Amino acid sequence: QVQLVESGGGLVQAGGSLRLSCAASGGTFSSRSMGWFRQAPGKEREFVAAISWDGASAMYADSVKGRFTVSRDNAKNTVYLSMSSLKAEDTAVYYCARGRYGSVRPTNVDYNVWGQGTQVTVSS
Repeated sequence: QVQLVESGGGLVQAGGSLRLSCAASGGTFSSRSMGWFRQAPGKEREFVAAISWDGASAMYADSVKGRFTVSRDNAKNTVYLSMSSLKAEDTAVYYCARGRYGSVRPTNVDYNVWGQGTQVTVSS
């Protein structure tokens, strides 16, 4: 079974940047889409971004369009989330997830393997 491990979270000032990484091991990666989700305290987990198996397609939540970029390196079994112009409302635990399919999907049910999450805190 594939395992996902996120890294790169931390504390950053508003307007700053961070890059999250998600390394996959032990299973299928390169043929599946990958997604990023986040969950803020007291809120439901929400979709952030997704990328197709080959990196040709990406999808973003409206709240992060133009500020976040998702990418992947199938040779390294790693997916990335580059975040810039960070806002206080981006504060959350960020999770990567492996899709059930190769195409991009924005909903939780389309993902069947999840990482443990990494905390991103944006100070205003």
